[in-house]
Amino acid sequence: MREVFQMAVYEQQNPFFIESSNLRNKKPLAEIERLLAHLTPPANKLETKGRQTINYMDNDQRKCFLLHKGSVSLYRSVDGMVLNTESAPFVFGMSTQMTDPDYLFIRTHDISEVSWLPLEVANQIIAENNLWRPLSQMLIYTVTRVYDHCTKISSLSSYDIIRYQLYELMSETEAIRNSVSIANYIQSRTFLSRSSIMKILAQLKAGGYIVSERGCLQAIKNIPLKY
Repeated sequence: MREVFQMAVYEQQNPFFIESSNLRNKKPLAEIERLLAHLTPPANKLETKGRQTINYMDNDQRKCFLLHKGSVSLYRSVDGMVLNTESAPFVFGMSTQMTDPDYLFIRTHDISEVSWLPLEVANQIIAENNLWRPLSQMLIYTVTRVYDHCTKISSLSSYDIIRYQLYELMSETEAIRNSVSIANYIQSRTFLSRSSIMKILAQLKAGGYIVSERGCLQAIKNIPLKY
């Protein structure tokens, strides 16, 4: 019997913490690919490298970014918090048209294939080709992802938040999981202190509930609901 935690392991896990990983399975790939098919021809290729910062505004021009290959994260500029992580294919800039262009920025995880076009041109192409349905499907997906993230870092215990973030990290691509430590991933997406994160992670690892290598998450083994 494990004594690291006084935990009650339930046979059926609370879906509150696992449905978010299934959101990626609901990504409207066909609709996004249709948007890319129309937006890519006039777009300009952007040379990228790992952990490159990409701003929505450049030379007083708002931009729409097309992610063809790789993974990127969406950051809040004021405190560096990660609001969302996406892998190709995806279109960035359509859901943030009403925000201050300096409020958010994008950062690549690895060498990604990205192109861009003026946001005004992207809006015109969407209107001329009646792409409102694929656009709305992508926006619904985007809003759901961000809302899901926000609800699960608010009014919860530290353990609940960390448990959820572990499942989020496990659902990321292998490239992302191997490029960021568990602690850094959680801290960049929550308001938790590093000490509290490390304490709970150490106990979970000692209890055999998570497997890590050089600080990176390798596997999850039925993390209990209660701490």
